[in-house]
Amino acid sequence: MKFPKPNEKLAALLDEAMRDVGGDRRKMFGQLAYFVKGNMLAGVFGDKVFLRLSGDDLLRIRTEHRGVENFEPVAGRTMKEYVVLPESLYGDPGEFGK
Repeated sequence: MKFPKPNEKLAALLDEAMRDVGGDRRKMFGQLAYFVKGNMLAGVFGDKVFLRLSGDDLLRIRTEHRGVENFEPVAGRTMKEYVVLPESLYGDPGEFGK
């Protein structure tokens, strides 16, 4: 199975956003991912930024923002706690930092 190459601009954007959060920068799916206390929190998958959220936060982001999608790195294998952010969120530093 071949995964897409990570978008280097998005990787740099995520590196900047994670600077204050901390965590371990690792590769996952051949891509960039950040882990906090051993759990994957966020990452870049090709041209997508994904994020792990709790149940309440998942509901809130889906109702407040258009274009939020499920994270599915392999067709038919949705990672239920993770979402793919629309560019309107990660393209706005004020929104992405929240």
